[in-house]
Amino acid sequence: MSAPTTPFIKPAARVVRAAAVQIAPVLDSATGTLDKVCDAIDRAAAQGAQLVVFPETFVPYYPYFSFVKPAVAMGADHMRLYELAVTVPGPVTLAVAERARARGVVVVLGVNERDHGSLYNTQLVFDANGALVLKRRKITPTYHERMVWGQGDASGLKAVDTAVGKLGALACWEHYNPLARYALMTQHEEIHCSQFPGSMVGQVFADQIEVTIRHHALESGCFVVNATGWLTDEQIAAITPDTGLQRALRGGCNTAIVSPEGNHLAPPLREGEGMVIADLDMSLITKRKRMMDSVGHYARPELLSLLINDRPATPVASMNSSNAMEATTQESRHDTDAYPGHHGSQLPERSAEQSPASAATHDGAAVVRAAAA
Repeated sequence: MSAPTTPFIKPAARVVRAAAVQIAPVLDSATGTLDKVCDAIDRAAAQGAQLVVFPETFVPYYPYFSFVKPAVAMGADHMRLYELAVTVPGPVTLAVAERARARGVVVVLGVNERDHGSLYNTQLVFDANGALVLKRRKITPTYHERMVWGQGDASGLKAVDTAVGKLGALACWEHYNPLARYALMTQHEEIHCSQFPGSMVGQVFADQIEVTIRHHALESGCFVVNATGWLTDEQIAAITPDTGLQRALRGGCNTAIVSPEGNHLAPPLREGEGMVIADLDMSLITKRKRMMDSVGHYARPELLSLLINDRPATPVASMNSSNAMEATTQESRHDTDAYPGHHGSQLPERSAEQSPASAATHDGAAVVRAAAA
């Protein structure tokens, strides 16, 4: 007589409730925007949210002025942004950390970070216990933003463990850098938090966001929680009195939550303030990756791979310190491993027969290697 079979019992799905916040900053108050952040965390938590995502550089506000003013005319606005910018750690991060801990929620917040004489577009991730588990800076500010912010490095291209799962984040047009997205994908992010400024460029910006977040969800096999900002008519008029330029500060909002299958989990928000709230059934990640895991069974690392310089970029390092000596040794080993037969930082020369696709490229930050089949 055969032994009785044990029936398969499907494990209970892990579900995370997420909130993407579309919200207007306070342009004339040092603490006003922070107060709105804390209030939004409270309201989202009251609706059961375990993850709350805010727009790009929301505190104190995105530098919309830089999009509609020439450099020669934006000095006062830039100086004021310096005065209101966030130090990390500092009073703003302490307040948000305490609110995250008190409500037991994970918070993803975009800030203008001041580091001595420079400003940066910085994304902060606070875990549900209030710990700051990630601080990363936008790798390359976009277009007009280069007059405002410095460049980040790859040390922050990390997917971090949080109370809601493995979480990664990128800001705005960083999503058009496929290598940056791939860096997070290789770390198996489960929830990707994207941030855009909103209230810019018009409908075309909202349409581009739609394509961007749904594509990343499909390609990464993860959820995407996207938050965009919002400006009122009064705020737009305060930024520029030119009615022609005011048109450049409207539209471009698309706050949304997308599943690993590329579907909206709730109606997106494209006008006004509000929240998009949805439940994320984490089993959908396996459902998607069973068919297409772009960093697993669907990858071809022997043909295409990504090499990242994820050491923090600093303007000076003491050659007398043990850390500096170890970094130098690792860099030498790193270059030798990346290019067998070549030493130091010397790159292999490209032969006449070698195609551009199969040539190794090196810009000091990342290397993509493609081998002919």
